[in-house]
Amino acid sequence: MNDNMIKELYSIGLIPVIKIENADDAVPLAKALIDGGLPAAEITFRTAAAAEAIKNITDAYPDMLVGAGTVLTTEQVDAAIAAGSKFLVSPGLNPKVTSYALSKGVPMLPGCSNPSDIEAALELGLTTVKFFPAEAAGGLAMLKAMAAPYGQLTFMPTGGINANNLLDYLKFNKIVACGGSFMVKDELIKEKKWDEITALTRNAVKTMLGLEFLHMGINNENYEEASRSAKLFELMFGMPLREGSKSIFAGEAFEFMTSKGPGRCGHIAIRTNFVDRAMAYFKRMGFEFDESTITLDEKTGKPKFVYFKDEISGFAIHLIQK
Repeated sequence: MNDNMIKELYSIGLIPVIKIENADDAVPLAKALIDGGLPAAEITFRTAAAAEAIKNITDAYPDMLVGAGTVLTTEQVDAAIAAGSKFLVSPGLNPKVTSYALSKGVPMLPGCSNPSDIEAALELGLTTVKFFPAEAAGGLAMLKAMAAPYGQLTFMPTGGINANNLLDYLKFNKIVACGGSFMVKDELIKEKKWDEITALTRNAVKTMLGLEFLHMGINNENYEEASRSAKLFELMFGMPLREGSKSIFAGEAFEFMTSKGPGRCGHIAIRTNFVDRAMAYFKRMGFEFDESTITLDEKTGKPKFVYFKDEISGFAIHLIQK
């Protein structure tokens, strides 16, 4: 399995699963997804337009992560790869088709819904598989129970994933990404409602990342200045004061630094469900991070804290894990 591809799937987190009837819709649909913050798509081979749609997207947006879904035959493997697919997905595990795809050097995620499927996948050398149909097969509870005996095997659940259960799935540490079609429903594509698809996609990304303002840190010259500022907020708003080693908090939203901290004026803390996925998202949007400020979670080894490289209006900005 291509580790870099799995890392890319993880960084995006949610892979739109799309059925395209008309290949001419492929490029505007891809743009709608990119504008919404998800530069990825799994185009299913459930229609005759699939291969052409994949080619149209990969030609127009070569950096977009485009894969082929519902790959059932070796002929479809060849067609998907020729069209530019970067990964392949199937609803079940066909050893012949899976082995053929792997022999071509393209990552293949076959569908698994029980331990026998998983053991067949492990026999083929796979380290990541699709869990399908996720909700119908028992949902997250089934996946957790099934995954427990199989060490480092990871999953991409698909089938019944929606805005309401997406975050529950993604918080399970053995999930690299979820496949979902709730942002790209058939009728929206047929009616060419690209703006609506962008809006739904943007909301899905918002749900996944869960970005929230946590507090503002305000730089002061010394303890006395910080204490006086904090006291004013206590008097004005009844905010309880809490002293730390380097600051005084007024409530939870304002932190008065007792000396000059990061940022010309101070810093702003933003919490998120996934620091690493949020970093990947903002990097795609053109922002950079100060890699030297990354703090890793001792249990997961994943980033739990990082500063953006540049200040915004005199404030340093950092992300922190919820």
